[in-house]
Amino acid sequence: MAQPLVIVIGNEKGGAGKSTLAIHIATGLLHAGKKVAILDLDLRQRSMERFFANRAVWVAANNQDLPMPLVPDMGDGKALARATPEEQLARFEAAYAVAQTVSEVILIDTPGGDTTLSRAAHARADQIVTPMNDSFVDFDLLGQVDPVTLELQKPSIYSESVWEARKERAIKEGRHATIDWLVVTNRLQGTHARNRDRLEERMGKLAKRVGFRVGPGLRERVIYRELFPFGLTVADLSNEVRPVSVTMSHVSARQELRGLMADMGLQDALSPLTAAA
Repeated sequence: MAQPLVIVIGNEKGGAGKSTLAIHIATGLLHAGKKVAILDLDLRQRSMERFFANRAVWVAANNQDLPMPLVPDMGDGKALARATPEEQLARFEAAYAVAQTVSEVILIDTPGGDTTLSRAAHARADQIVTPMNDSFVDFDLLGQVDPVTLELQKPSIYSESVWEARKERAIKEGRHATIDWLVVTNRLQGTHARNRDRLEERMGKLAKRVGFRVGPGLRERVIYRELFPFGLTVADLSNEVRPVSVTMSHVSARQELRGLMADMGLQDALSPLTAAA
């Protein structure tokens, strides 16, 4: 069996929308027929695991048949959060080994911080997807700017973490081993602003300097939140699966997800997303 594609959703800042991206990417891949294993390393919150637990309950209650990911057991999250870094790493390694044997894609959601587990996940990534809000507050973790001129000064702490992950992987697998890094601007508001122009200019400069691509994320839409309790995303909506009234916002959201998957290079996941909800 070929080695699975490893996708890491990463950003050391909380509230950037990592879990939202993770569950949408996962469901998009599942509907494309991929065998997906998920690992949720946000040990206390575990939003991605809870989403799929909600999904299992909703599917059973409504006699529906929706694809589910494989969830290798890492044990109780709260207890594991109190464990030593060595114990946490051992649990991760065991779960990751299981995921390797049963999946085509391993999707890893990481916490908002620099942890032992997050570093281990980044070093195994084939692709890192980093969501960031349309704000210099979020950009500060990628690059530092001059407080007077706003000119880019140097890469910041998360860019350094990705560089370390790339270096570690190159040491283990050879200099040709690469990690594709995609940064997506998330939760965009509908109106354009001068701040966004400034931010996009600095993003472009930093992308060339540290080696990431810039792509579209998901706009600020109620639909991305209102389907969470059901364990559903816009990729799931159909004539049979419709727990809320479908509007043009749902259609637009589906197109946003399609754009994200295309930028990730997941071409075989696009076809199911073209069907109208």
